[in-house]
Amino acid sequence: MTRVRVAALCTSGVLAVVAGSGDPVKKLPNLFPFPNQAGILQTHSTTGGDIDLTGPFFQDLGTNGRTCGSCHKPDQAWGISAEGTKQTFQRTEGKDPIFRTNDGSNCDHDIDTSTLAGRREAYSLLTSRGLIRVALAVPDSAEFSVISVQNPYGCSETSTVSTYRRPLPTTNLKFLSAVMWDGRESTPPSTQKITYETNPGDLLADLAHQALDATSGHALGTVPLSDANQKQIVDFEMSLYTAQSSSWKAGQLDSKGATGGPTNLSKQAFFVGINDPLGGNPKGTAFTSDVFDLFDSWAKEHGNEGRASVLRGQAVFNTKRVNITGVGGLNDALNAPVIPGTCGTCHDSPNVGNHSVPLPINIGVADVAGPLDRSYLPVMTLKNRTTGAMVQTTDPGRALITGKWADVGKFKGPVLRGLAPRAPYFHNGLAQDLDELVEFYDVRFAIGLTPQEKRDLVNFLNSL
Repeated sequence: MTRVRVAALCTSGVLAVVAGSGDPVKKLPNLFPFPNQAGILQTHSTTGGDIDLTGPFFQDLGTNGRTCGSCHKPDQAWGISAEGTKQTFQRTEGKDPIFRTNDGSNCDHDIDTSTLAGRREAYSLLTSRGLIRVALAVPDSAEFSVISVQNPYGCSETSTVSTYRRPLPTTNLKFLSAVMWDGRESTPPSTQKITYETNPGDLLADLAHQALDATSGHALGTVPLSDANQKQIVDFEMSLYTAQSSSWKAGQLDSKGATGGPTNLSKQAFFVGINDPLGGNPKGTAFTSDVFDLFDSWAKEHGNEGRASVLRGQAVFNTKRVNITGVGGLNDALNAPVIPGTCGTCHDSPNVGNHSVPLPINIGVADVAGPLDRSYLPVMTLKNRTTGAMVQTTDPGRALITGKWADVGKFKGPVLRGLAPRAPYFHNGLAQDLDELVEFYDVRFAIGLTPQEKRDLVNFLNSL
């Protein structure tokens, strides 16, 4: 599909509506094409018809005007991008429901949102990094205490700490092995994990609880979300599959035998533990590092450099050696200082790229120093109550849920499909784009990617 044709579709008004203009559109055509810098994004609904925009997912069920759709937009892969949020701010002068002080502002006290300038300052993390402020209490039984917080926006409390995180997409949920970056919706209790034996019932229960929490928290609901509304929201989310369907450089991503795009994704096999490299596959099948095979058929193509680059990037993902070191939850858990691996060692779900089992790990994204700028994040000093050891972090991560010292800085890996329109990346928006994301990994693990390999890997990730 040409860019001109896509532009014509988008100027029909549907894109503006789902981006938050408020016009009364009730349905989004199945597989509606949303353009982005890398190509076209589409969502396939397994209901077989148009995507209904009138259900409880899009209804104001709280007290501050927010809906689930305020932070989960179809043109942004059912999440939000910093650029999209910036445009929303400009269009509404910072008055769209996403801009609310309970968690949309950098801090919820000592701020002024009565003026445009004040709102621009108060919501700067939303518009620059797509970050929501998540305030979490330190568990009473925690193995650590937060002894200080240096927060450039205020909100330096130590008993309930303000963390800053990206809203995760509400699509491709069949493939989840944990709900939320820190797995906190995998409850009760908070340490209970999604398993092969209990899935998908446990996942559906977690998503229902997440909808309940989001309505009472993000939307400031005063009446608990009904069981019927919870079910409708979960059913809606579970029906959605989102992926890039075409690339400006490589063309249609399901052409010439390739299996890109959301419709093929909806048919992708998955179970908890599939292709797990640590022996967690309940069927006993050996791990393969060939996690992605979407574009294998293009190996027979000649003369199309765009497709050749994507195919080379897929090969880099599958085969480039990565010496995994210093990763909490892997190296220490296995008592292995160096684990020879690939990208797929952690991103092991076939053609999806997230953890196939619950696996919160610390790769250093929440560290106070490292590749990429972190100056916009708070610095928290934590002290182990038993040993007296101290560590600084920008986000304690899973530790704020379990209270365990070993869980400081641990997060789950996200689904990699539909990456292109939802920048920035990582839980805290550390990588502004996929070039920075690739650079982070190259520096962090001393992979030694060549400039060509970096370009090819970015083109591949942009095609997911």
